Amino acid sequence: MITIIDYNAGNLTSVKRALDHLGIENCITPDPEVVSRAGRILFPGVGHAGTAMAVLRQRGLDAALLEAFGRGIPMMGICVGAQVALTRSEEADTPCLGILPGMCPRFELDDPRLTVPHMGWNTVEVVRPHFLLKDVKPGDQFYFVHAYYPQPEVASDVYATANYEHDFAAAIGRDNLFATQFHPEKSGTVGLQLLANFAKWRP
Repeated sequence: MITIIDYNAGNLTSVKRALDHLGIENCITPDPEVVSRAGRILFPGVGHAGTAMAVLRQRGLDAALLEAFGRGIPMMGICVGAQVALTRSEEADTPCLGILPGMCPRFELDDPRLTVPHMGWNTVEVVRPHFLLKDVKPGDQFYFVHAYYPQPEVASDVYATANYEHDFAAAIGRDNLFATQFHPEKSGTVGLQLLANFAKWRP
């Protein structure tokens, strides 16, 4: 069973639909008591880091997530769910969960042909092996939509990168946490395989 965190950050239906398509049992909950009993946690998100963190704190989900991480429960973040795993986001100067040390800066681009947010398909390069990325091949692309991006302080917390004028972290993690800036649930077969790998991952 994968427990999907509901913290009003959007995209829950797409993630649930992807897991249902894979035949993976899942539930969506805003209840920290349910999260505290979860055997596997996925926190997706599309939206504003400040709003997401306010809801997490209001519902007591921030403490439940930190406690689950400390107990070694497999956890996966997507998009805003990846960003809030870090210490702080530049979006409204938001203090985040701090599971991983690092920041989420906004794209500042010199090329006038490039727009913010970064939106669309982009090649992802695996820079460190990880069970969830074991089926990603050179040239594989994933779907992105974001104006901010994760920037961990520790290089070994970065598992994959992408490029949008400059390289940025596309997949991050440590121990029992893995998180992607891209949306595997919107990334076709390779994205679905990543979610299937998460359901089997034993950190």
